[in-house]
Amino acid sequence: MRPFGSAVRRAVPAPVSVGRVRYRRRGWNGEQADAARDARTALAELRERTGGVPVVLIGHSMGGRAALWAAGDPAVRGVVALAPWCPPGDPVDHLAGRRVFLLHDEADRVTSARESWDFVDRARAVGADATGIRMPAGGHAMLRGAGDWHRHVAELVAGLVGSERGRTC
Repeated sequence: MRPFGSAVRRAVPAPVSVGRVRYRRRGWNGEQADAARDARTALAELRERTGGVPVVLIGHSMGGRAALWAAGDPAVRGVVALAPWCPPGDPVDHLAGRRVFLLHDEADRVTSARESWDFVDRARAVGADATGIRMPAGGHAMLRGAGDWHRHVAELVAGLVGSERGRTC
């Protein structure tokens, strides 16, 4: 994810902070959803440190799922989920009024682009400004065409944070 942070720093003209979530456990672990809990904890700590600056969450695969689950936090301006894991039935109500972008290569063999597009439809139905972006290459690892992935993310984040100062992603 570091190349995405670098791309965001270059694309956003005002100061921007880029942070990372450290997951306590590997994997989703069912209904406990510790990855989402860890993302929410990181947001709470960020709010304490920064005083509540607007936040854009960026996550890949399970991290994309965790970002989408944590997006109900009041500081969250939007989410950019990369090849996210979006199984049917994941919650979307908390995304009403949020900007959400899901980027996926339909050749991904690890997570389902079809489930991402279904998630976008469900999020729109509850009032989210949700967009699915079909990436032409990269598979799940986003290696082929990596520059396109970085560029898209940087442009989306720059658009989400606008001209505000003290942004965090």
